[in-house]
Amino acid sequence: MSQAYGYVRVSTYEQHEDRQVEALRKFGIERQKIWMDKLSGKSFDRPNYQDLVHWRMKEGDLLVIKSIDRLGRNYEEILEEWRFITKILQADVVVLDMPLLDTRVEANSLVGRFIADVVLQVLSFVAQNERETTNQRQREGIAAAKARGVHMGRPRRDLPEDFQEIVELWRAKALTLEEALYLAGLPRSSFYAEAARMQERYI
Repeated sequence: MSQAYGYVRVSTYEQHEDRQVEALRKFGIERQKIWMDKLSGKSFDRPNYQDLVHWRMKEGDLLVIKSIDRLGRNYEEILEEWRFITKILQADVVVLDMPLLDTRVEANSLVGRFIADVVLQVLSFVAQNERETTNQRQREGIAAAKARGVHMGRPRRDLPEDFQEIVELWRAKALTLEEALYLAGLPRSSFYAEAARMQERYI
């Protein structure tokens, strides 16, 4: 007997899955048949997705998601997973926010699957192209900010006035690392970084 499953994904634990779950429940998916991951959509290496699609679902089953980006965010991987589900597993997929992405068809009819495949490729391409454009704009913005002298990243810590002396005593083994860190008021990584910068200035 075929089964209907739902899949929900949110990127972080701070995001809420309620809207997705509610949409799946309205469609008729039982709560215990809904799988969820709280992970990024960049990769399909998500434990509950893998458990559902690659271990539990069988031929003739149905996978329901609210929108295509809940499935994933990588163009090539989305197409590969879609091909696995519909062609290899021979199960169906319904995307609630996009009625054309519904592979359920009558016997001997390929129209539904064909239309869904075409629409999916177009949507996936547009989504990935938009992400790449956004990433490019971010890189350009960061480069422009750096060119204007804007400091990117965490603010530098204030160093004690006797930091050079502390470093010299540490290098001479007159101070242990723990003692040097305490006197400088810095974590280990910052201490090493500032000590290296100081050495570069005097080379």
